[in-house]
Amino acid sequence: MAMTLACLSTGVADAASGTRAQPSRPAAENNLTAYKGVIVVDVASGKVIFEDRATVVSPPASMTKLMTFAVLHDLLLGGQLTLQTPVTVTAADSRIGGTQVWLKEGEVFPVEELLYAMMIQSANDAAHALARTAAGSAPAFVERMNVKARELGMTQTTFRTPHGLPPASRRIEEGDVTTPRDFALLSRHILRQTDVLKYTSIKLRPFGPPVRTEAVAMRNHNNLLGKVAGVDGLKTGFTNGAGFCLSATAQRDGRRVLVVMMGSPTSKIRDLKVSELLERGFAAIPASAAPLASPADSPIRAAPATKSAPAPATSDQPAVKFSIPRK
Repeated sequence: MAMTLACLSTGVADAASGTRAQPSRPAAENNLTAYKGVIVVDVASGKVIFEDRATVVSPPASMTKLMTFAVLHDLLLGGQLTLQTPVTVTAADSRIGGTQVWLKEGEVFPVEELLYAMMIQSANDAAHALARTAAGSAPAFVERMNVKARELGMTQTTFRTPHGLPPASRRIEEGDVTTPRDFALLSRHILRQTDVLKYTSIKLRPFGPPVRTEAVAMRNHNNLLGKVAGVDGLKTGFTNGAGFCLSATAQRDGRRVLVVMMGSPTSKIRDLKVSELLERGFAAIPASAAPLASPADSPIRAAPATKSAPAPATSDQPAVKFSIPRK
């Protein structure tokens, strides 16, 4: 679908200098370098509002953890796990690199604590520990991830890890791969069928107590939380091969918009472009639908108030408050 994201201004005389201002570049040209692919979806109806190269195959990086969450939620719903199930950290868990909460062999945490670590801190070690515990091994869990992908119609997606880290070879085709369109299917599914926002809406939370005497101060990598009206999820991702990725959602006045963007060159470009597309998404949806409700049978309940970030704004007015977000 072709859609112009900005108007091409014509050159006009500069009264102060007598020079002629240069016209801005067309949005289509800007988009070629802003991302590899993107899609904007009305979550309630599933209608695609805008897409640009939405079938480009690329690594999702840590956005992979949304599928890890989806499979874990199925196991929680089926009773194979509970939020209180103890997870004993192994040496293999503790050696997972990248972003982590520095799990130590022999530590024991409940599933729920590690879910917070995976979704807020994007902790790779927590994702590996959860996957191994849930399925007996990380490879066995990854098989479940791919089965779930097929069930959701994610035909261009292959998962090879529960966390999104690249393979040792650094060959993109040997790691996790997906498309913005496929990942929108997953994101919409967990928004409608799980209480994922319980975790993804939290900006800051300590990890560790009472197991640890010194907590890890977890900070959500989603820079749009608290800065763009209504944003309450979902997940960022970054590796050198993937670029900067984000599956972002916001709710305003009964409407929920989802944007999946992959392959941006910087987090600043990604966040600004996603913010722009969220605004366009809301502009395209009439303010009439009822808010999405959490599934009544979800095993995950609302987080205690002391652990939650302030409720995001729900105004229809744009509320982009950031300038240069951190990575």
